[in-house]
Amino acid sequence: MTTAEERLKALGLSLPEVLPPVANYVPSRTAGNLLYVSGQGPRLEDGSYQVGRLGFDTTVEEGYQAAKLTGLHVLAVAKHALGDLSRIEAVIKLFGMVNAEPNFADQPKVINGCSDLLVDVLGDAGRHARSAIGMGSLPNRMVVEIEAIFLIRQD
Repeated sequence: MTTAEERLKALGLSLPEVLPPVANYVPSRTAGNLLYVSGQGPRLEDGSYQVGRLGFDTTVEEGYQAAKLTGLHVLAVAKHALGDLSRIEAVIKLFGMVNAEPNFADQPKVINGCSDLLVDVLGDAGRHARSAIGMGSLPNRMVVEIEAIFLIRQD
């Protein structure tokens, strides 16, 4: 059986660095056997964010890729908190927010970028409940913001 890290490598992906928050919150918090990951965005290597508004200047495919990148940040925070992605027993819930025009209706297609990534990397443990909603704006004009709840193995 391959590990999540091996699957990431096979996909040609790597986890980004976890940076400290820019406001008064923590990247994650555990409660019992749950790990709550704060909202993450599609932060680029230079520290900026992929920006745009679905239905205005960003396509569904660009949004999908932004959600996939955001999923890598979610996994990076989880690994930072847990030490090893193998401690993830299941992804319980994703909450995906899409920066979108009022008439945009394909939020689920955008957030699939993160959902598909989690299943590709974690297998069945990556399947999850999910919300995908449109927002009038997001911090830093980000394309998407995604938060997650993980069930963690107790060693």
